Parts: sequence; C-alpha cells; structure tokens
Amino acid sequence: MNTLPAGELLALFLHFLTLSLLSIGGAMSTAPEMHRYFVVERGWIGEADFTTAIALAQAAPGPNVLFVPVLGFQAAGLPGAAAALVGILLPSTLLSLGVSRWGSSRRDTPLVRAFTAGLAPVTVGLVFATGWLLALPFLGDPTHRNGALVLIVLTALVTLKTKLAPIWMILVGAALGAAGIA
Repeated sequence: MNTLPAGELLALFLHFLTLSLLSIGGAMSTAPEMHRYFVVERGWIGEADFTTAIALAQAAPGPNVLFVPVLGFQAAGLPGAAAALVGILLPSTLLSLGVSRWGSSRRDTPLVRAFTAGLAPVTVGLVFATGWLLALPFLGDPTHRNGALVLIVLTALVTLKTKLAPIWMILVGAALGAAGIA
C-alpha cells in the first residue's frame, strides 16, 4: 500500500478543494484534471489503475463521486481516501447550500435563470472531456478500437433517443467486454 508524507497528503487535499469548486456537473467532470494530477504529474497511479478506479466506482451503487476516495486510496491508503473525499465534498457542499438558499428566493429573476441556462453547455463539455479521456486507452488499442467506437456511438444514440437508464448501457458494455466482443 502506498503512503505519502504529510506534506503530500495536504497537497492532495488542497488540490481536491480546488477541484471541488470546478466540478460543475459533478466530480466526474474534473476527471481529466484528476488524471493529469495522479497519473501524469505525480505518477502515483498508472493509466489502468485510474480507469479501473472510475469504472469500479461507477459500477457500484451510490453517488458517482465514489471514484474520488478510490483514487485517493490507491495513491495513499485510507489517509489519501479521506483527504480526497473531504477535499472534493467540503467546498462544493458549503457553496451549494449557500447558493441554493440564496437562489431559491430569486429563482425567477433573469440573472438566476441566465446563470442556470449558461451552466448546461459547460456541464456537457466537461462530461464530454471526461468520456473522451476514459475512451482514449481503448481507442488507441487496435484490438479494441472498433468495438469501443461502436459502443460509444450506440450509447450516445440510445441516450439521446430513449429514456433507458444508463445502468443498462453500462451492463451491456460490461457484458460485451467480458465476452471479448468489445
């Protein structure tokens, strides 16, 4: 199990404090930055471990923020998991509580409506960047490229054209991957 010195744990905590305020649309929207920090810059975990942590947490029941403590755990055990989770949750929770109380009484004002409408494309862009980052290892591997492209296109079409819950698409993708088809 990896351990980090106290200074590195503090850096991890502070990094996630910052990411919390940038995670419009949820923690998953900052996964590209987490990848840069954990894999590229610090080298605490590898590409496969990063992707596996996200896949494992997304497959588990509960909120999608579960991958954050998994990444922290992989880098520094329980202290890393705690630093990452508290760091990602604390600022956004406090900010959300304050803004929601303020915004609920001003819901119909032009400023609040414009702000809400403006966040939609930002969220879509951040989620798209995350999906792209997670797909790159498969798109770069010639043995998985065609299957990955087919699954990406089919998932996008099913998401846009139906009201099918995403879990069903995840299960189909997992079954196809386990069978070696994609």
